[in-house]
Amino acid sequence: MKLDANKAVSIFQNSVLDWHKAQKPSENPFPENTLEHTLYQKNQIDTIQWHIEDDIRVPNLALEEVVVLKRRIDKLNQERTDMVERLDDFILELFRDIQPKPGARLNSESPAWLLDRMSILELKIFHMQEQVDRTDSAATSQHIETCKKKLSVLLEQRADLKICLDELLEDYAKGDKKMKVYRQMKMYNDQNLNPSLYNAKK
Repeated sequence: MKLDANKAVSIFQNSVLDWHKAQKPSENPFPENTLEHTLYQKNQIDTIQWHIEDDIRVPNLALEEVVVLKRRIDKLNQERTDMVERLDDFILELFRDIQPKPGARLNSESPAWLLDRMSILELKIFHMQEQVDRTDSAATSQHIETCKKKLSVLLEQRADLKICLDELLEDYAKGDKKMKVYRQMKMYNDQNLNPSLYNAKK
């Protein structure tokens, strides 16, 4: 797959729509071990987490249920991070044969972390559009108008991030920038690195 912003956004949008048809994870339509499959899976994880983040904020939720949801969020955060690193590995492979020019600069945000923002942005746009389209009595005209303005900002952000991704990929293709995958080395979920976890085993 030749990666570009329009293609990535299209995959994210389809994933969001597919998940909401049944309110549950949907079958990935792309072959395994492909960039497309990973982009779709990444957005599915984001979508699941989005709704758990909503659920955990329900007032008067039993503490036991809060703990269960928090554990699921922690697990999804780890999966999300793993997925971002896998995306960067895919993208690094796309530019394997490109020799960076002398003096080529690094970018503080990798393409996959940019894609992470774009994936979550599609969820914001989907759910803000839901608010704009509300017809129930609790949705006042002021609420709808406020959401329309927010949606306009989100759409502008989508356009901006698409340009940023395409420009970054172009810089890699020309050798103007060089790419590295920065491993997140998250420690809190690791039984061997989180003192609260390994001390609890003693």
